[in-house]
Amino acid sequence: MSPADLNDVPLSANFRGLALHTWTVDTTPLDGALAAAKAGGFDAVELRWVDFVRAKERGLSNEAVLDLVRANGLPVSAMGVEYGWIFSSGPERERLFNSFRQACENAVALKCRMMMSAIGPGTATPEEAVANIVHAGEIAASHGLRLTLEYQFQHPVVRTLDILRDLIARAGRPNVGLLLDAYHLQRGGRPGAGFADVPEDEIFYVQFSDVPDAPPASAPPVDRLPPGKGVVRWTELLRLLAEKNYQGWLSYEAPNPAHWAKPAAETAKEGADAARRALAAAFKG
Repeated sequence: MSPADLNDVPLSANFRGLALHTWTVDTTPLDGALAAAKAGGFDAVELRWVDFVRAKERGLSNEAVLDLVRANGLPVSAMGVEYGWIFSSGPERERLFNSFRQACENAVALKCRMMMSAIGPGTATPEEAVANIVHAGEIAASHGLRLTLEYQFQHPVVRTLDILRDLIARAGRPNVGLLLDAYHLQRGGRPGAGFADVPEDEIFYVQFSDVPDAPPASAPPVDRLPPGKGVVRWTELLRLLAEKNYQGWLSYEAPNPAHWAKPAAETAKEGADAARRALAAAFKG
């Protein structure tokens, strides 16, 4: 299989390509992470808010960070925002939505059309969460962007796919949809084709990593593995995505101290190669 082309894999031709999530190489500065994504054979990179924060701490301006990304040449599959806004209130809510706007501006500057957010810390009533999701969707829409939200199986409130689907449905923003993560689907009781009940138009973005045959050791979990190294049923999952006509990126998010201890390019290549093997196995013949 071509290292940067999924089109020769039957049924998966609509997948846009593989992206490297920078948490996978978290201990590597952004310039090294970008280089690793390209050297490892990824088609895009998923950026986080913390990537910009850390670069600023190193003395780089926001524009200099944007220039780094542009110079690398890989497209940005999604732009992460600062987490916590979903359950925020008062001055902290205002601060978080200001950073949300900045992340949207960065996405536009990099020609990225997808904002990404995990649930983040905190708790509040569902009504407060829905109101914040509506506001976030409005901000993203004002920049011409979509927003994808990810549940976390360890979160005290939004710990299941059904809870997140309900919040998004109640928000009623057409530019806000689901992020499906193979890790959280597996840990959250929806392994393999366990998202069959989710309509295709709700699925905005997909992240993936494998899950060890052991309980998670931390929160957030940093025990994630390349495909084929754990218990995820990749053929079921990938075929169902194809059947649902998912046409977006597949983003490799595999934080793990073992990955961080290796050269970033080696970690990236291991993940990209494993993903392509899983795709080939799922769609062979």
